[in-house]
Amino acid sequence: MMAATQGKLNVIDKYLADGGNPNVNDELKRTALHRASLEGHATVVQSLLEKGADINFKDRLGSRAIHWACRGGSLGVVKALKSHGADLNVRDKLYSTPLHVATRTGHTTIVEYLLSCDAKVNSRDREGDTALHDAVRLNRYKIVKLLIIAGADTKIKNHEGVTAVQQVKQWQFDIMETLQRLEKLKEVGLMPPENLKRGVNSAA
Repeated sequence: MMAATQGKLNVIDKYLADGGNPNVNDELKRTALHRASLEGHATVVQSLLEKGADINFKDRLGSRAIHWACRGGSLGVVKALKSHGADLNVRDKLYSTPLHVATRTGHTTIVEYLLSCDAKVNSRDREGDTALHDAVRLNRYKIVKLLIIAGADTKIKNHEGVTAVQQVKQWQFDIMETLQRLEKLKEVGLMPPENLKRGVNSAA
């Protein structure tokens, strides 16, 4: 397992040649393929797949290697998994797809690739959120643009009845409320003005 994390292909090849189980896993049911996919070791991933590693093996959260690859951000690994038949729309126990994962972790190149392979742009997770909900909430502006160009539906509501567009409005409202509260604190002397705080900090 450590060899997969560190990308030590020679160690892995010897282990497999000696009859080792390509699907050996840890207490969280994460396999060598999961670990290599996360760390971006494309040659290790390729070798494991060629020698019998199960591309659909699920860890305790239902994540497959493709989820881990999207979390890690290696386009080479994602492509290798796809070439071996990885389902780009597969869901984990939270109903998250690879597109959800790549969006949350901010891997724009992976998002772009998944969309070019016709990944379902409007899939919803357990909370009813689409990748667009995630992108807006996390301020992934480039990904928001990619998703909308690919046909993301801005009118889809999550289980709280909120669309991605409404999230933006809510975020703006929350920021406005916070600024107003801070301004009131300054007015009553409970919080020093920003320029005064800077002066105190510089003096210190």
